[in-house]
Amino acid sequence: MKKFEDVLFHPLQVDSNIELPEKFTFPFYYEPHALSILASEDLQHYLEKEADFDHNFGLKPDAQGMVIGKMFGVMVVQREDQSIGYLAAFSGKLAESNVHKGFVPTVYDTLNPKGFYKIGEQELNQMNKEIEILESSDDYCSAKKKYEDNVKAFDSELKELKQTIKEKKAERNKLRDSEVNKLSPEAYENLLEELKKQSIYYHFRLKDLKNDWNLKVEEAETHFKSLQTRLDTLKEKRKAQSASLQKQLHEQYAFLDANGDTKDLLDIFENTTVRIPPAGAGECAAPKLFQYAYENALKPIVMAEFWWGASPKSQVRKHKQFYPACRSKCEPILGHMMQGLTVEDNPILEVKKHEAPLEILYEDDYLVLVNKPHEFLSVPGKTHLDSVQTKMQQYLPNSRPLLVHRLDMSTSGILLVAKNEKTHKNLQKQFIKRTVKKRYVAILNGELSKKEGIIDLPLRVDLDNRPQQLVCYEHGKPATTKYEVIEVKEGKTRIHFYPITGRTHQLRVHAAHGNGLKMPILGDDLYGTKAERLHLHAEELTFEHPVTKKELHIVCEAPF
Repeated sequence: MKKFEDVLFHPLQVDSNIELPEKFTFPFYYEPHALSILASEDLQHYLEKEADFDHNFGLKPDAQGMVIGKMFGVMVVQREDQSIGYLAAFSGKLAESNVHKGFVPTVYDTLNPKGFYKIGEQELNQMNKEIEILESSDDYCSAKKKYEDNVKAFDSELKELKQTIKEKKAERNKLRDSEVNKLSPEAYENLLEELKKQSIYYHFRLKDLKNDWNLKVEEAETHFKSLQTRLDTLKEKRKAQSASLQKQLHEQYAFLDANGDTKDLLDIFENTTVRIPPAGAGECAAPKLFQYAYENALKPIVMAEFWWGASPKSQVRKHKQFYPACRSKCEPILGHMMQGLTVEDNPILEVKKHEAPLEILYEDDYLVLVNKPHEFLSVPGKTHLDSVQTKMQQYLPNSRPLLVHRLDMSTSGILLVAKNEKTHKNLQKQFIKRTVKKRYVAILNGELSKKEGIIDLPLRVDLDNRPQQLVCYEHGKPATTKYEVIEVKEGKTRIHFYPITGRTHQLRVHAAHGNGLKMPILGDDLYGTKAERLHLHAEELTFEHPVTKKELHIVCEAPF
């Protein structure tokens, strides 16, 4: 067998008991096929033992450079002679390069120093430098300051004079009224003449002030605007050149599908909600793998992507763990590239129904508490209508049931439902004021040494992979969780969570994240590994009854 780095088609010795799948992997939600695992293990062996590039994945304490984990992809393919092998790719660049032996090439190499993109980028950088020099030059700064100072001084003096004129006018009016019956007609006529002269004086004083300052401001403005026009011209030129360069780049990313049809990034994203291809679109592993396979008459069989390296500070990523393709960039691209392939159905679109009536934990004239099954929606989704909300509407046809809070689809346990708006508002206030006490029980996939503690990691949605959440100290919402370990046994930890806030996927991220407990909840298909179910259950809820004002304490034991 040739060395890994000498070939792009890496032969696989496939065990006779491994059957080729009839359908290609659905890349956005999958369990890796045995062939994908076999290919991934081979690639991981190369990364671990033989890799001839220098990149700090954060796995070796003595490694130099910034720690950057990386997503790698494998695609098992079949040649026309029926032989089986796999292709390998990495997302983005690796060791500051797009080209490495053994990995399929990128669709377009933006790092090629002789390519139009690098040349155009250098021209833009030169424009940026010219703009920066002009904006920071003494001439521009002093001209701008002089113009702004003159405008400010003119405005200040004008306001001051107008106020004086207003006050003097009021004094004259008062004098006219007070002296009309005191002075003789001749004396009063002389007074009016004097007051008129004062009025004319201030009229000309205002006119002179405006003329003087208009000359000063106009002179300063002319000099400043000559420099500003030059600056604006440069910025407009930069903007036009940047847009032209970006358009040209998007046209270079032309992707094949299984039928041999081609679409570039502009065509692919034209009918999406964003319309403009996001930065880095086409640079992920999956599009590279498809493109090379189609260009070389290789039939895609299965694929998988795994993370290699230390976990990043924001996302939940575990070394060697498999992950789906990203949605914001890859979903539109792969939606085109998989045309003509027979692909597995999207399991997310499978209709999940719960035929049996929901278990009622407590009910009175004002509210009802139910036990939500796992893998069942709290409220109707875009494609799944069956939910706790719809079942409550069927159960209470003469009421207007309203869910006071929600649970993730994969989480089971106590849900509180109000039978009318007044009750709903009262209960919601209790949640907002955080007087409601909640306790969840979970099983972590690992043995936790700490007995108790508090996790404080702000969360926001991962824009590239909705509905997943990531830790973000800049834009995330505060998220705090108390925890208490109940039992550690056979590689698993039973734990109680007491969420102080109620963010989406809060407990799941706080458990799995590297700055949290570093242990995903057992069965977490988003932040850990899939199992028969997510082992997370809302077990206890304590709150004040909105009418009786008595404390209600509801318990629903976990089914695991």
